[in-house]
Amino acid sequence: MGSSKADKATSHDRIINVAAAQIRRSGINGIGVADLMQEAGLTHGGFYRHFESRDELVTAAVERALAQGSARTVATCGQGGRRALEAIIDDYLSPAHRALPEGGCAVAGLAEDISRTNDRTRSAYARQVELYLELLAGLTPTTDAYGDRRRSCLLLSAMVGALAMARAIGEGGLSDEILSETATALKEL
Repeated sequence: MGSSKADKATSHDRIINVAAAQIRRSGINGIGVADLMQEAGLTHGGFYRHFESRDELVTAAVERALAQGSARTVATCGQGGRRALEAIIDDYLSPAHRALPEGGCAVAGLAEDISRTNDRTRSAYARQVELYLELLAGLTPTTDAYGDRRRSCLLLSAMVGALAMARAIGEGGLSDEILSETATALKEL
């Protein structure tokens, strides 16, 4: 690959990473091309050399945000068992995760926005939810054939919902209570 092609690929990747962080922080509608390109250290006019449309960027950024968010969870799941599950719950429902949406789980941060996107973006979101359900089911074995799936649906839904509410409320009091009480209840399942 020539240096200009390599530079373009590097810039393209940087744009997607910046957009992924912006999407997790401010939602899909929070991405402005001019601000995005400035944060990526590039000129506004160069955007269309990388993407045909804003929608193309949004899809790529959502896919990247989802993939980045799952990397840590997948690594934790590799530990296996109850300890891994409790570590995931504690990490997901922590004040630190609440305070840093741009570095956190895109499933929680984008839940509201995804329904208004294109099929490819919704499919990427659905694949990520399915991955999380499978990972959680592997950590929560039950004797009931449907129990693993049911339990993983409950765990994921409760964690995503609690995090979304805690972020909406802001730091302190009720927000902290939602995170800690949900974590305690989920670890008792």
